[in-house]
Amino acid sequence: MFLDKITKIRDRIGRLLNISVAPIYDFEANQLDTIESIDLLKESQTELERIFYSNNGRIVHKWLHYLPHYDHYFSKYINTDVKMLEIGVCKGGSLDMWRKYFGESATIFGIDINPECATVATPPNQVRIGSQADPDFLAAVIREMGAPDLILDDGSHVACHQLESFKALWPALKMGGIYAIEDMHTSYWPGVFEGGYRRKGTAVELLKTIIDDMHGWYHKRPSQFVEAGQITGIHVFDSVVFIEKGLKATPKHIKVGRAAQEAN
Repeated sequence: MFLDKITKIRDRIGRLLNISVAPIYDFEANQLDTIESIDLLKESQTELERIFYSNNGRIVHKWLHYLPHYDHYFSKYINTDVKMLEIGVCKGGSLDMWRKYFGESATIFGIDINPECATVATPPNQVRIGSQADPDFLAAVIREMGAPDLILDDGSHVACHQLESFKALWPALKMGGIYAIEDMHTSYWPGVFEGGYRRKGTAVELLKTIIDDMHGWYHKRPSQFVEAGQITGIHVFDSVVFIEKGLKATPKHIKVGRAAQEAN
């Protein structure tokens, strides 16, 4: 009964958007209310949303509210020679989605610990098999593909894995690039994800430390993960973050206006 309802909703979306909507797999019941928001989907205007909703190829699974955020931060790379590294390949649909989005000039690598994922990439996309928590493996991938402009962690969502990936890959990210982490809600889930409210070592707590690092020239303490002069912004949304890498001068402030001149 549940799958029948999902199928009917899927077909309604297709008719409203005048697209072919792919079958929905691995669908959780608590997402039903979101997918029933037909009016919201109908208003989708971004290129990435169009590609996502019209997918009839390999499965790609994303929280719907991520898509406009990705389009906002990634759209400047469309039809460029952008280099993207995605952690977590699964069924391969996400790599296909990024290929359609960025274009043929992009270099797109995916990594996954599951050997079966090596068969779900269509060239020129590439998949390498190894652990996101293995710095030697990550370094080898970077040497092969070159310094990435975009890194997206959609891997295991295990706290220690997310932390090790960031520590290994942030230095390799190009200046002007973006490091994104998906599904940070697992930071609050104990057990296999190693999470918990305000538990040290999670992606959420990593971000709090990076915020401290970004303001390092005010508290004068050693940086933990990033240098204050090499991060230009942290944009946090529900369960997803975009961390911008770039050179930044020490902040300065002045007074302007007649009153300021008279005071001097």
